[in-house]
Amino acid sequence: MDRQRAKADRRSEAVQRRDQRLWAPWRSSYLARTRSTPQRCIFCLRRLGAVQLSRRLILYAGPQALVMLNRYPYNNGHLMVAPRRHVASPELLSRAERTTIADLVAYAVERLRAALRPAAFNVGANLGRAAGAGFADHMHWHVVPRWEGDTNFMPVIASTRVLSQHLEESYALLAPHFKAIETALS
Repeated sequence: MDRQRAKADRRSEAVQRRDQRLWAPWRSSYLARTRSTPQRCIFCLRRLGAVQLSRRLILYAGPQALVMLNRYPYNNGHLMVAPRRHVASPELLSRAERTTIADLVAYAVERLRAALRPAAFNVGANLGRAAGAGFADHMHWHVVPRWEGDTNFMPVIASTRVLSQHLEESYALLAPHFKAIETALS
């Protein structure tokens, strides 16, 4: 019995010395799909009516940039802010586009704070496919509301994300907060 316990203790120490890994196997099928299937860019819009904008979860579509809910969110209220022009990196943006996008990110945080009352936010961009960008040729920023305890064991154990609100419900809740965006950006 002591020999088995000593062996288990050595294995435990070896595991503790190695880098800890958190496996997310559900991501591999998503990544395989994005590599193998050419996709229509979700950020490149033509003139869309209100129904089409709502179906695509677009909360705001201005001349320089847009704000939309992420269809595959990490959390409730996960927004994306993108330029209207199809560019892959921030240095390719005009000064006006940069200003508009910075204003929209700030406005998104403000509106999410009012509508959902999160404890914190993650804000960032993945530039390039290797960095995790699902649409690498059209850069965009993610604005993700966070709450204490919103990460749990479900993605690891059950390959399942637990979101407490349906996308359509999130859209209905947030849409009124983005109606006055033109005034706010002026």
